[in-house]
Amino acid sequence: MEEKPAQAPDIPLESVGIPAPQGAANLIDTDYQIGQDNYQASPLGVSIDIHSSVFAVSALMILGFVVLTLALPEQATAIFNGAKNWINANATWFYLLSANVFVLLCLGLIVSPLGRVRIGGADATPDFSRISWFAMLFAAGMGIGLMFYGVAEPLTHYGTSLEGIAVGEDGVRTDWAPLRGAGGDEAAATRLGMAATLLHWSLHPWAMYAIVALALAIFSYNKGLPMTVRSIFYPILGERIWGWPGHIVDILAVFATLFGLATSLGFGAEQAASGLHYLFGFGDGDVTLVLLITGITAVALGSIVAGVDKGVKRLSEVNMVLAFLLLMFVVVVGPSLLIFKSFFQNIVSYLGELPFLSNPFARKDVNYSQGWTTFYWGWWISWSPFVGMFIARVSRGRSVREFLISVLLIPTTVSIFWFTAFGTTAIDQVRNGFDGAVSAELPLQLFMMLSELPLTDITSFIGIVLVLVFFITSSDSGSLVIDTIAAGGKIDAPKPQRVFWGITEGAVAIALLLGGGLAALQAVAVSAGLPFTFLLLAGCYAIVRGLLSEPRIAKPAKPVKPAAA
Repeated sequence: MEEKPAQAPDIPLESVGIPAPQGAANLIDTDYQIGQDNYQASPLGVSIDIHSSVFAVSALMILGFVVLTLALPEQATAIFNGAKNWINANATWFYLLSANVFVLLCLGLIVSPLGRVRIGGADATPDFSRISWFAMLFAAGMGIGLMFYGVAEPLTHYGTSLEGIAVGEDGVRTDWAPLRGAGGDEAAATRLGMAATLLHWSLHPWAMYAIVALALAIFSYNKGLPMTVRSIFYPILGERIWGWPGHIVDILAVFATLFGLATSLGFGAEQAASGLHYLFGFGDGDVTLVLLITGITAVALGSIVAGVDKGVKRLSEVNMVLAFLLLMFVVVVGPSLLIFKSFFQNIVSYLGELPFLSNPFARKDVNYSQGWTTFYWGWWISWSPFVGMFIARVSRGRSVREFLISVLLIPTTVSIFWFTAFGTTAIDQVRNGFDGAVSAELPLQLFMMLSELPLTDITSFIGIVLVLVFFITSSDSGSLVIDTIAAGGKIDAPKPQRVFWGITEGAVAIALLLGGGLAALQAVAVSAGLPFTFLLLAGCYAIVRGLLSEPRIAKPAKPVKPAAA
């Protein structure tokens, strides 16, 4: 991998939307110009600038998928379920082992000297304030999931843990309890249920995002390559990333991103529809889901046209404020002392159970590890090119250490507090005799928990708005990321292309919901994540290679004590 100084004048980075490094950095010496394989035209006055191979193959295959799923829903459902069952039975260990590798690499980079490398060059300054930056990465990372599973998952794992272990005639466990369960012990079931929940929302998923985000940021902002997934593999493939090996990588990234995103949009639509039906008496059925996704996608398109600074940034900040208000409301009017006490207990429980919950081999709790963890790891990995590229896009100017601490540890802490507040409140209601939430369907459990607190109508309405705004920001930022990949790495491609991908995301979500409902969403997320896991593991090697060649920010000099008189 030959490299040259960042000041080399023959690579016109600014002309294609990738800012040149500020200060010391090592550009990769390649003759490839970003966008040189793109097709550029202005039919009917609409500008397009697309990578011919990646865009054509991705768009045609995805549109074909939508048509076939809608035309043959029963066959599509059978295929989705078959793929998910095969992966659960044969690849769960691989998902769990890979996720552990990502966490260990991130933690190692935080404490290593490579943490002093700065994204965008040694003198680069951040493009966004810390608050705006954190709001964008958090809203993109898990917004809808926090709303959908904030009550549902702690309640579910608490209940299955409390029921304990059940073994079938063949000696295989038939229960859904994590690990060894906690038959009949409410306190132990609470601790285990929360630890089992936090496994899916803390270090592991954010490590997956961080690996992709950091690799993309370094190879784009420091080394001058396109901001597209193929760039990560330059240390492995060299100049072949500009040919079909690179095309296949980007096409897989488009598929993973779009289907992972469609899963979240489908969950959001289901929960918004349930909330509207609960609060106003309407919003039930497939027609409502289609209208919801169509309407919200239309709003998202307006945000897409506004751009990152005016669209995603502002909506993400609105999201963060609303989520904070709802969280604080639950903390204040719910069992406040129990929530704060449980927060620290849950951290201890999570860390204590982490080695066992993340163990990839010889698991007895097959329903939990396969039905829950495998689904989440597939979902998060399929989301990783989307969230990773979006985080990379807005993280120029951060050091690797600051980047990883912010992307990995801070969201983990917030997730733990979120699930502690909502989960503890819901479990406390169950233990005090209210079974409305635990007996409701998953999309409705949040609203049933809120029904036992004051100002139910107001908080439920805020919950619906949060789901809708998370939907919009996910669609908005997802369209930006997919368009960047399909435009050959250009981050300033024409906006009509983002509109196309925004519409496509909504169409895929509708097709999956009509072609199999939530089960289809889960099956596609698990399936889409598997091939991309192999790419992420290769990317771990590439990111270390890339960081080793970058200059590091000098440590501040230690003050010299004056000599004694």
